[in-house]
Amino acid sequence: GLEVHVQLATASKLFSSARNQFGDTPNSNACAIDLGFPGTLPVVNKEAVRMAAKLGLALNAEVAPISHFDRKNYFYPDLPKGYQVTQAERPIFSGGIVEFEVNGVENQIKLHHAHLEEDAGKSIHGITPGFSGIDLN
Repeated sequence: GLEVHVQLATASKLFSSARNQFGDTPNSNACAIDLGFPGTLPVVNKEAVRMAAKLGLALNAEVAPISHFDRKNYFYPDLPKGYQVTQAERPIFSGGIVEFEVNGVENQIKLHHAHLEEDAGKSIHGITPGFSGIDLN
């Protein structure tokens, strides 16, 4: 199977009010919540949840009446908290079908599930020779 990542077109990130804009100057849209500072409390972006549920309905999936977020613990340089908030156990929707046509032939791709998760940062290379950086946008 395939694992496909998409970015929802929300104004802010999934768990912070920081701007959600791909391609901006590195770290220009990172706030204390994104950086994992002690004492910060994330709040889920209701628009992201609404958009994901709407996608599930459009794909004839089963939208979960109850969904929750989990911590996926792992170490990676672009994950300052040491965990990623995701929906491992209870995703926003299960099932669904993507229908499309290629050369006049109807095709379907069956989906297993879709879940929301905060985006980890990304490693950036080539800005300063011999060094790598982290972009937490």
